[in-house]
Amino acid sequence: MFPSPLPITLSDVEAAARRLHGALARTWTTESLTLGRLLGARLILKFENQQFTASFKERGALNRLLALSDAERARGVIAMSAGNHAQGVAYHAQRLGIPATIVMPHATPFVKVEHTQAFAAEVVLHGDTLSEAFEHARTLGRDRGLVFVHPYDDPLIMAGQGTVGLEMLEDAPCPLDVVVVPIGGGGLISGMATALKGRMPGIEVIGVQTALYPSMRDALRGDKSAPVAAVPWTGATIAEGIAVKQPGVLTREVVRALVDDIVLVDEEALERAVVLLLNIEKTVVEGAGAAALAAVLAAPERFRGRTVGLVLSGGNIDQRLLASVLLRDLVRTGRLARLRIALHDTVGSLAKITALIAEAGGNVVDVAHQRVFSTLPAKDTSLEVAVETMDARCLGALVDALRAGGYAVEVLDGPGRP
Repeated sequence: MFPSPLPITLSDVEAAARRLHGALARTWTTESLTLGRLLGARLILKFENQQFTASFKERGALNRLLALSDAERARGVIAMSAGNHAQGVAYHAQRLGIPATIVMPHATPFVKVEHTQAFAAEVVLHGDTLSEAFEHARTLGRDRGLVFVHPYDDPLIMAGQGTVGLEMLEDAPCPLDVVVVPIGGGGLISGMATALKGRMPGIEVIGVQTALYPSMRDALRGDKSAPVAAVPWTGATIAEGIAVKQPGVLTREVVRALVDDIVLVDEEALERAVVLLLNIEKTVVEGAGAAALAAVLAAPERFRGRTVGLVLSGGNIDQRLLASVLLRDLVRTGRLARLRIALHDTVGSLAKITALIAEAGGNVVDVAHQRVFSTLPAKDTSLEVAVETMDARCLGALVDALRAGGYAVEVLDGPGRP
């Protein structure tokens, strides 16, 4: 039996599922055979990035909006969000004819601002942090008489998000041993843990946070020394959707009671997960949406041989950020590297270099001479070459070939060689 009373129950989640039926997508729950072979586990993916607004946040938002009285609908709602909750509230408010105002921090990715405005919501950019935007939304809501739709710390929001868990259990091709869920404020994992443990008490539920924002884990441990105080609201993380400094009060109660563990992932694991999902599953996820897979990548031995459910919670990633993540992965895996080569500045020297690179199977992407800012003799030059190769092994062979040809080579960006 669960500790009682908790803010929501299995009955609340089941009621939300009936309320939401037919009003939003029942997203795919499918097995990734390739990722499973790669990581030694059966991986069952829940594609919440395929919702209309590309995020699970629609579920809680709609469940909350459907509970409004006629008078509350007429006055309108206000929400604070860095993006996905904003879009979920704005889209379903527009669909239901409810006026919506959304307060977002100035640093919100433009793609999320643009998509929210497209749903006819009034977007107010205010503050440099989520907390500043939150306070402004509260004040604006009181002044205008609007109903505040909290992004996570609301039983109706939590119950709506919990329908993800019900669908996973019902649609998975086999029984799940463990489910991994990203944590920001805690609304998704609170609802899902309630649903999962209610239907299948022996299932393990693991939350995952970015190492830069371990707010829920530290709140449960009573740790006041978390590093998040030293970084801005998005910090250096690509997972801004879970970059929450202060988890919910209600969600914290549920997580403490029902979640078995919370793990942290670094930025490299998040980036690798984004790239793998794009390359293998041909699906675009944002950093937060990749967090569950990142947790398995970071500790594959923990999940080996088990059937693991992973929630791909959202797909709203800025195009420039996605491009950067993809290029950084090419560098990390040795498929793209930048070399510095010292050579005599004479006729034909560049042609000799490019010929050697081509013979070693490399493709020159970019070339730059450095004649002034160099410690080489005046008649020599430093050549910076960006090259594309098949993999790290081919890059190593290319560097060896250049050195065998008498050139001093330094790997500036790439996996390098000892």
